[in-house]
Amino acid sequence: MAKRTAIIDIGSNSARLVIFEKTSRYGFHLICEQKSKVRIGEGAYDKEGYLQPVGIKRAYLALKSFVHTIEKYRAHKTLCVATSALRDAPNGQTFVSWIHKELGLSIRIIDGLKEARYGAIAANNLLPLHDGITIDIGGGSSDMALIENNHIVDTYSLNLGTVRLKELFFDKAQSRKESIRQANAYIKKELKQLPEHFRHTLAIGIGGTARTLSKGIMKRLEHPLDKLHAFTYNIEAHSDYFRDISLSSAKNLKQFDLKKNRYDTIREGTLIFTMILSAIGAKEVISSAVGVREGVFLEQLLRDDNLQFPSTVNPSIHSILDRFDPLAGVERKKKAKLKIASSLYEVLQGEIQDEQHYKASLLLALKLSSIGKTLNIYKSHQHAFYIAMQELNYGFTHEQGLLISLLLRMHGKELLHKRLFQSFKPLLPEKQSLLWLSFIYTLTVFLHEASNSAKITFTYSNQTLTIHADRPLYLAKENIKSLEKPIPFAIIILDESKVPKNKNLGIV
Repeated sequence: MAKRTAIIDIGSNSARLVIFEKTSRYGFHLICEQKSKVRIGEGAYDKEGYLQPVGIKRAYLALKSFVHTIEKYRAHKTLCVATSALRDAPNGQTFVSWIHKELGLSIRIIDGLKEARYGAIAANNLLPLHDGITIDIGGGSSDMALIENNHIVDTYSLNLGTVRLKELFFDKAQSRKESIRQANAYIKKELKQLPEHFRHTLAIGIGGTARTLSKGIMKRLEHPLDKLHAFTYNIEAHSDYFRDISLSSAKNLKQFDLKKNRYDTIREGTLIFTMILSAIGAKEVISSAVGVREGVFLEQLLRDDNLQFPSTVNPSIHSILDRFDPLAGVERKKKAKLKIASSLYEVLQGEIQDEQHYKASLLLALKLSSIGKTLNIYKSHQHAFYIAMQELNYGFTHEQGLLISLLLRMHGKELLHKRLFQSFKPLLPEKQSLLWLSFIYTLTVFLHEASNSAKITFTYSNQTLTIHADRPLYLAKENIKSLEKPIPFAIIILDESKVPKNKNLGIV
């Protein structure tokens, strides 16, 4: 696959460009993102679906700018897809041919099922889930996919879109109450076509409407982590919020903590979203910052892997290690570090008593523990924290990503960064658990850095942790002496500390 791949997604409401750069077989990261609110479908639904000149001009200018950006970034491959506005338009193919002639850009018009599948490929690989139903509300359609045990088992596309609804009902010269009544009837009629097996308690919110609502809820809850992807909320707790947005006048939308650039279609989108959630029996929504564009990219990246990352692979971890690990390729040393931590976590279970619930996060933090040194060896733990906070995007809950990042921030004597702990407390383990995890993380780093490839084992009894090593641990001893402990206990180091005899220096 190409090292740099550009993806263009032309929707009814917006056109977007993203450029991904591969760092290894499964590692990749986003290096460019641009968006233009082209509204290519504007006026079309009232004109038998025909694209109108105003939308066509905006789309052409946006695509021309995208082509220049792609050339500037020297992307090796460009994939361009278009969704409902073009597939519904009788003159859609004429537009495609014209763009190819003028800009040399090949546009592939995809149907609603393919659109739903792309969204599901992205969500299935890049969100921490196994089952659920994706809901991607666009300008012209709402595309859905049913995921069971990390397999996409079915897709469906409904003729329900924000721009479609707006132009069919809300732009008419009638009362808003009557517009809502007619729109409700239209949505109910469309939802009757949804197959009976599209039922699940978890909805996966993809696309502009779902993201806008999630961001509004995050602000209202004062969610401590400023990250949309994988944010999860209970639907019933916010049902009044959804209802009030749907019924609101345009003038009053500012009270809902919504982005201004979404005011034109958010009421229609919220109406569609809430009725779909009710129809599938959803109780929770997990927010997705990925969708069709990532799905198009992953279809290429994972074409030899059944469109799914292997169970042992996390693309964020791979990408971080590819770009920031100064010990890249020294796998043997990493395994030794993980072995020390695993053994220590197990030996201390009599005190911790958490059934090693956080083992996966602890080991991932240790796997990433050197990444800050790539930027600067001084305060490398701070650099590591900031890298992880920004780059641990895929496959983690907010709680998991934050715990890994905070462990990377630990350094030296103290086990807890009090300010960060207070800031993120709602998403972190209880204080005592965090102290133990921080202790194991820090002690493992001290031992590993000074181990000289020693074989290290542990025993714990009578409130004494004994560290056994077949080589000297001299450099670790001073650090360990001053290390804070979660509870009072002793640490004894039994290592091989013989010094060669030398009578001239008085060593006998």
